Amino acid sequence: MRWQCIVLTSLMLASAAGCGGGAAQGGRGFAPPPPKHPPDYPKARNEALDKSLTARAEQVLVEALGSTEPIQRAHAIEGFRLSENRSHAAELIRMLGDPAPIVRFAAALAAGEMKLEEARAPLKRMLQDADRSVQVAARFAQHRLGDFSHSHDLEAYAQDDDPVEGPRVRGNTALVLGLLGEPSALKILKKLRRDPAPTVRQQASEAGWRLGDREARNEVIALISSRYVDDEMLGLLAVAAPRNREVLGHVQAAMTTDYPEVNLVAARAAGMLYSDWGYGIATQGAKSDNPTQRYLAALAFGAIGRSDSQGMLAKLVGDTEPEVRVAAATAILQLNSPRPWAAQPG
Repeated sequence: MRWQCIVLTSLMLASAAGCGGGAAQGGRGFAPPPPKHPPDYPKARNEALDKSLTARAEQVLVEALGSTEPIQRAHAIEGFRLSENRSHAAELIRMLGDPAPIVRFAAALAAGEMKLEEARAPLKRMLQDADRSVQVAARFAQHRLGDFSHSHDLEAYAQDDDPVEGPRVRGNTALVLGLLGEPSALKILKKLRRDPAPTVRQQASEAGWRLGDREARNEVIALISSRYVDDEMLGLLAVAAPRNREVLGHVQAAMTTDYPEVNLVAARAAGMLYSDWGYGIATQGAKSDNPTQRYLAALAFGAIGRSDSQGMLAKLVGDTEPEVRVAAATAILQLNSPRPWAAQPG
């Protein structure tokens, strides 16, 4: 189940949220109610980036690449990908040969997203990987690097009917079709949105919304109103993934629920939509005794991208929990990327 969840929306959310069938909560209406205002927060201050903190963040991710836990290695790879940090490209390419399929999958996605030219040779070998989801990721990466010779294979992977591995392969195929940004994939995704496996349907809806499908957008919005907390968390990130601010109201309405974890994911989703409305929520989460809340707070800070969060992230990057350290390191490196949120109202 962990491997299925890891490809849904975000590698970083998976270890905190799980996948489908979590704790029940009352559903809210399809249209977002006028959102209650989340905790107050100070106006942003532009602060110079602390080079020593950036170096510490890079070191935390490099150390996590050497973890004995595959999930930690995968999260570290995702950290470099989310921050678009290419300074450790050699280490990322080395991870393409990792013994764990989840790590090879994450590394192939990163190589494709970051267009790492040095990855061409290992990616070619991965076309015949023992794990079919890794084969999917290798084809995605090759396409991103300009080699389209195996891209049409993705249509066959979308029809994988293996009773055990099939849902995982179909879900991962939907994921990469969304990331590729090719509108021609909408026909395949429309079929996957009717898949018998809920995880496949969710991933296909997110991918369809990435490609501009309005019906898929409505399906993802409906997921935010799920009876299940973990589905709602996944839906929030899925609806924000295309960075289309028309859905910001739905995200803001999820910031004041009875569940701190949902509020923190909503704060992160708002950051993805260029809003720092959830900055106060992230500040509270960073001080929580609950490591999952600190973890999600760090991710929210990274998505929001305010340089004045460095002080809180400096504490989180030294956290006792490895997941929190990796999330904080990812957030610190994301601060190096210019964010237009300050120019956006709300």
